Formats: sequence, C-alpha cells, structure tokens
Amino acid sequence: MRANFILREVLTGFRRNLTMTLAMILTTAVTLGMLGGGLLVIQMADKSQKIFLDRVEMQFFITDAVTEADANCTKDPCAQVKRDLEAEPGVSSVTYISKEQAFETAKASWQESSPEVAEFLTPDSTQAALRVRTSDPARFGEVLDKFAKAPGIDGVLDQRELVKRIFSVLDGARNAAFVIAAILALAAIMLIVNTVQIAAYTRRTEVSIMRLVGATRWYTQLPFLLEAVLAAVIGALLAIGGLFLGKTFFFDKALEDLYGVNILARITSADVWFVSPWLLLAGIVVAGVTAYGTLRVYVRD
Repeated sequence: MRANFILREVLTGFRRNLTMTLAMILTTAVTLGMLGGGLLVIQMADKSQKIFLDRVEMQFFITDAVTEADANCTKDPCAQVKRDLEAEPGVSSVTYISKEQAFETAKASWQESSPEVAEFLTPDSTQAALRVRTSDPARFGEVLDKFAKAPGIDGVLDQRELVKRIFSVLDGARNAAFVIAAILALAAIMLIVNTVQIAAYTRRTEVSIMRLVGATRWYTQLPFLLEAVLAAVIGALLAIGGLFLGKTFFFDKALEDLYGVNILARITSADVWFVSPWLLLAGIVVAGVTAYGTLRVYVRD
C-alpha cells in the first residue's frame, strides 16, 4: 500500500508540473549527452594515442656524400650511427632505407594522391635514411635530439608536432564538451530546485495532513525526491540514445575518412555502452542530492 501511494504521488507530481518536468528531463538529457560526448572523445584520444605510438617514427636522413660512398650503410659513419641508435635505451628498431627504396616509396605515395607530381620525382630528389621506432614514448625526443647532428646526418623527420596538433584538437573538443556540460548542469540543478519547490508547495496541504496523522518527514518527502530522480533517469536514457544516434550519424560519417586511414580510433557501440552507466549514475546522484538538499532547506514542515 505504501509503495502504491508513493508511486501515485510521483505520477501526480509529474502531471501537475508537466512543463517543468519536461524541461528538467530535456536539460538533463542534453547535459548528460554533452558529458557523454566528452567521455567518448577521451576514449577516442586514448585509443588513437596508442595507434600513433605504434606508428610514429623518426627518420635520420643521410647526407648524399655518405650515401654515394656507402650505398648500403655498411661503413662508418652511417654504420656507427646505426649501431649507436640500436644501443639506445627505448629504441625498438632501426631500419636503413636506401636512396632507391626511399624513391620508390615516395613515388608510390605521390602516385595515389597527385600523379602529376609523381612524374617529376627522380632518385636524386630523395635521401637515404635511418628509420627509428621507440618502445618508450618518453625517449622519442631525447633520441632525436641526441642524433640530429651526428656525423653523416643531414636532417631529421620529426612527427611529434603532427601528433601534438591532432591531440590538441581532440583535447579542445573534449574540454568544450565538458564546459558546455558544466553550464547545462547548473541549469539542470536550478530546474530541479524549482520543480521540487513548486511540487512541495502545490501539495503542502496534503503533506501537512500526513504529518498530523503520524507520517515521518522522510515518508512525506520521498515522492518529491523520486520525481527528480525519475526525471533524471529518463533524461539519462534519452542522452544514451542520443549518443548512439550521434555515433551512427555523426562520428561514423564525419570521421569516416580518418577512420579509413587509421588516423583516429573508431568509436564503437561498446564505447557508448561503457560510458552509459556513468551517465545514468551521474544523473541519479545529481538529481537525488539536489532534490534532497532542496527539501532540507525549503521544506521544513
């Protein structure tokens, strides 16, 4: 009987404050949706970083004079630099790329994107190089700086700036989502406060009668608390549904090209399912704490 009464009171509160409740649900949904979007970007950045750490490499270009005298990097100074690089802590592999190999790779790459440019390439337009990969990302910069001016080295290819630019964009998108979510969270909290106050005021006579016949304060305030929590749960479910739609119609379509060349890690349905419980929990906690605090401050009878 008590459970039926509380459920009836919750539904009654929804009907009496329909517009306020709908506004609270929608605001909560948008807030949690932005929060979820930020969490998905974090997951994308973490997985993308692993992709880049596996692929990011540095190249030490060999001077033409050294290459002409030693085309296969079997003599010093090229061989010595190669041995020193292999002995460096954190270096996982060192591969010598001959001038001919560099030419074939460059020509094939330009042939796909700009065939007219590929026609003008000649072996003299490329350089032999030592390609280095590290197993420890923290050692990347140290190794590059140490060998950038080694004997026989003409220049270096440093991909750190490219990685920094890409992740700065992801960080910016994540931070923007969190800022918007924080602003909307304040709006959602104020809506919850107003909704609870209005609901309590419209049913003040009923609450007073219940207190006179012995009902506890907790029992009379529980319906108001459940109204806020239920609205938050509905908003969270809408937010989760919105994330699935966003994944399908925004992330998958807008980032399709980047996914295809394996620049960014794909956001999967599993990622959305992973953040969903946290959105639901966040909605329940914020709504519950806000409603309880409002009842304690504004409803004293």
